[in-house]
Amino acid sequence: MQRHKPQGLAICLLVILSMVASACGPETPAAQPTATTATSPTAEATVESTATSGSMTTAESTPSSQAGMTGSISFQVFGDPAELHVFQEVVAGFSKAHPGPTVNIIHVPNQGDHMSKISAAFAAGEPPDVFLINYRRFGQFAAKNVLEPAGPLLAKSSTLKEDMYYPQVLEAFRYKGVLQCIPQNISSLAVYYNKDMFKAKNVPEPKADWTWNDFLNAALTLTQDTNGDGKTDIYGVSVEPQLIRLAPFIWQNGGEIVDNTEKPTTLTLKEGAAREAVQFFMDLRTQGVVPTEAEAKAEDGETAFMNGRVAMILQSRAATPSFREIKGFQWDVVPLPMGKQKATILHSDAYCIAAASKNKDLAWAFVEYAQGVEGQTIAAKLGRTVPSLKSVAESPAFLDPTQSPANSKMFLDVIPTVKLVPVLSTWPQIEGIVNEELEQALYKLKSIDDAIDMATKETTDLFAQGSSEK
Repeated sequence: MQRHKPQGLAICLLVILSMVASACGPETPAAQPTATTATSPTAEATVESTATSGSMTTAESTPSSQAGMTGSISFQVFGDPAELHVFQEVVAGFSKAHPGPTVNIIHVPNQGDHMSKISAAFAAGEPPDVFLINYRRFGQFAAKNVLEPAGPLLAKSSTLKEDMYYPQVLEAFRYKGVLQCIPQNISSLAVYYNKDMFKAKNVPEPKADWTWNDFLNAALTLTQDTNGDGKTDIYGVSVEPQLIRLAPFIWQNGGEIVDNTEKPTTLTLKEGAAREAVQFFMDLRTQGVVPTEAEAKAEDGETAFMNGRVAMILQSRAATPSFREIKGFQWDVVPLPMGKQKATILHSDAYCIAAASKNKDLAWAFVEYAQGVEGQTIAAKLGRTVPSLKSVAESPAFLDPTQSPANSKMFLDVIPTVKLVPVLSTWPQIEGIVNEELEQALYKLKSIDDAIDMATKETTDLFAQGSSEK
């Protein structure tokens, strides 16, 4: 397998400092009464369309400090059509609460293209005013001082305070002690499962305290050759060979993925408890309970789950809007199986404001709304997020028992066991290299130890660079 090193992103970032100081995007157009969406299938192409008006209700009052806002801002997001709909509804809610200004959505379906597009925009001096980003990827921008720190803005807010949010998710978006972006969700990795398949095969539905052995035995039983042709038609589980999928198993086994979580210098995947967890993860393919490489590339895990070709899938809350479209079977969600201890990994995105934005007041007003009670209630009702605001997360907007998954409270129950990967400017490149090696190990293209050794060797300089910037 040929390696594709993430050079483009690095090149873009290297020129940010030299260009961002003189970043002068085009003048903002006159205020319009509607929000628009530009959808970009790749980093190069965009197609404009008008966003549909949201059906969610919002408060009619406008804070006096934001009265008379005019102009427009751009808001870049990523996600599938179901996720895009969530952001469109949030923007529609903001437009209703604040008539006059315009929020133009730039939609990039693929997160990789989303990151490339943002990096290129910063390098060109024309970044989006507000953009969505995962905590594992925001460090590269925080290190270059191209973000408008959110901490001071939040401190001045008349409607929001830090203690309204779960502290774990705020820590994920601090850089050098300063809160850089406002997180919208505090999701974790979970197991979505097909309830009908479990029932048909007489497999007990998983509980919060189920174990690795329970998980493996269920996957073995649910893996089926339904037509007797000697080929597997239904797999027990789908899981991507990625560090963010592997890390919780390492933590559950008492291991670590790096030597120092604050200033890491190397991977520790080959050490004792970590290596045991890697073996368990890789043995899922040896046991035949996950799809082959060819099958995984032909049909992604979410599609296979929705089509009934896998019984379980490891995913974050972001999969929920798409899964709510399933008509053919009942499904629910459960925590990851437990090893020696409970642990899961944080999945969180935040709204960040570019320091080069020409309309920071409007940008902050939008973020304040989107990450406030009204905005987060809209997103919660549509299923995408586990709200970072405690009051919304604990409300019927998120815990509605009439909406799948029935066990949404699970996401709140596991918050005390959530752990973070290191926040480094170079973490995206580190993760990319590790993921390529894990993929080769899972599909038996090289040995586990050779894959770990290569990943460790090729990330050494990246760790040194990232840790020196903290």
